[in-house]
Amino acid sequence: MTEEAERKTARVVVADDQTVVREGIVMLLGLLPGIEVVGAAGDGEEAVRLVAEVAPDVVLMDLRMPRCDGVEATRRIRAEHPGTQVVVLTTYADDESLFPALAAGARGYLTKDAGGEEIVRAVHSVLSGDAGLSPGIQRRLLERLTETETRPATPPEAPDGLTVRETEVLLLIAEGFNNQEIGRRLHVSTATVKTHINNLFAKTGLKDRAQAVRYAYGKGLVRPPAG
Repeated sequence: MTEEAERKTARVVVADDQTVVREGIVMLLGLLPGIEVVGAAGDGEEAVRLVAEVAPDVVLMDLRMPRCDGVEATRRIRAEHPGTQVVVLTTYADDESLFPALAAGARGYLTKDAGGEEIVRAVHSVLSGDAGLSPGIQRRLLERLTETETRPATPPEAPDGLTVRETEVLLLIAEGFNNQEIGRRLHVSTATVKTHINNLFAKTGLKDRAQAVRYAYGKGLVRPPAG
């Protein structure tokens, strides 16, 4: 972080749909040096509108909000107002939340147990061109990088309109993993795994896991063992 970035007062908008949480964050930020809160939004639509009106340096963005969620709001803000950076401030640190937010253009990602100093550090880090990530999020990114290097690459064009994550779930089913094991490997909940399985079954017309295994082999997603 440069000394200039440290000295600059960052103009911040807070976006969170829970009034008590939003007001608490605004109050906390008001006590911190180097931060000026210039607006607060109750959902993603309002956040995008506020950015257009007040041109903040940074938006502290919750993810799960009505009307327009934090990922979509981040995508729109970065596309329409590239001078404004986004730092996610959320309860969730699972892959289903983290990676879409970063892909949408968020430069920072904190969970709501972050302290005031950590929030200030993340805000000024993104203003100086660095990433504002909590230590836990940095570890998760490194873990994912390692997993990506060791896991077979997903085919660039998945069959029958399957998403990348649905294809990952299919491959793990074909390897014999149950829902809990799939959830642990992908760092998502068992309920999320079930949702992906229901979606891929609906898209492919499959009825059970045995059919899913045959489908994966039939589509060339999994190769039979040599020998």
